[in-house]
Amino acid sequence: MLSFGRTRTQPRSNRSMSLGGMDFSDPKRKNNVVGKILLAASLTAVCIIMLKQSPTFNSPSPFSLREDGVIHVLVTGGAGYIGSHAALRLLKDGYRVTIVDNLSRGNLGAVKVLHELFPEPGRLQFIYADLGEPKTVNSIFSQNAFDAVMHFAAVAYVGESTVYPLKYYHNITSNTLVVLESMAANDVKTLIYSSTCATYGEPEKMPITEDTPQVPINPYGKAKKMAEDIILDFSKNSDMAIMILRYFNVIGSDPDGRLGEAPRPELREHGRISGACFDAARGIVAGLKVKGTDYKTHDGTCIRDYIDVTDLVDAHVKALEKAMPGKVGIYNVGTGMGRSVNEFVHACKKATGVDIKVDYLPRRPGDYAEVFSDPSKINRELNWTAQYTDLQKSLQVAWRWQKSHQNGYGSPLVMAS
Repeated sequence: MLSFGRTRTQPRSNRSMSLGGMDFSDPKRKNNVVGKILLAASLTAVCIIMLKQSPTFNSPSPFSLREDGVIHVLVTGGAGYIGSHAALRLLKDGYRVTIVDNLSRGNLGAVKVLHELFPEPGRLQFIYADLGEPKTVNSIFSQNAFDAVMHFAAVAYVGESTVYPLKYYHNITSNTLVVLESMAANDVKTLIYSSTCATYGEPEKMPITEDTPQVPINPYGKAKKMAEDIILDFSKNSDMAIMILRYFNVIGSDPDGRLGEAPRPELREHGRISGACFDAARGIVAGLKVKGTDYKTHDGTCIRDYIDVTDLVDAHVKALEKAMPGKVGIYNVGTGMGRSVNEFVHACKKATGVDIKVDYLPRRPGDYAEVFSDPSKINRELNWTAQYTDLQKSLQVAWRWQKSHQNGYGSPLVMAS
């Protein structure tokens, strides 16, 4: 479990960062190496002696044991935008949560927030690991008593996927296979899979139902569909409970202001339109770039179904509650309403109170004109309906978090201190 202490004031470049038992050293520190090794060895010896004297030294971790009435959920990608919100909801509902994240897209600061909210032993555990390493993943499963997996971990930008397709097939398709193999090997029976409407491509008819043909047109959607196919093929000879949630364009943040979206600065070019709007409103970028104004829509810009992250997380929890052994559920998670990019920009201007400058550019590769959902199946079978459907209000909530977190969650080194 990740241990968070107080923030120190000495320069960050002169010390290492401890993260989940792993040390990441600064290679610039070359002086007094022998002395520092001896000091570290001495401190380690003292720690071992103290641990052995502790009555809990030989006690098993609560995360390695099954406990009546406690459901232990592994949340992959739980340091990310959607995954952290899901972990928050699970913890609030009394679940035991283990987050696995390699922090390539996630934020350690989000985990710190969750840990501060739920500091009790046996509630929250963070493991720094990469799902692309099968031995590591299987070790995590063998050492923890998971009851279910919510698999969020994935790179998830359409534009980026067209530039780095192999990265997306590795990260999404191959890593999902690793997770599934470890679940099978360690008898973990419930999977809630985070999929996407991008698997549908550009359907001929709207709205999209779960029976709409899946013909993805970009590597992101193709990689997600491949992962779905692997899951579905495996399920044919398994008694695993599987829920696949295909969701649409996610916006918003925790209504209480504890979590938000803080993507890497270098990914702004590929990120969500909400992040781009907020960056423009804050003056981080000169203006908002709207890519594509010649689509066959009422105003020429793309139409999307914007789902609030709070509603999305609620759908995941309901899916977990309704998951049945030997059954597969596939659901669209959306509002059922399509809004154009121009309408989104107008709502963002109102939410932020900033007259954002807009630059209109050619289409982005891999994009599609119109996508919105028919959520009647999830409403009928899981009793789920989107509650946060006011676009401007969802953006206002997210904007409050952005304004109070000018540097996102801060430096990872600060958060780990």
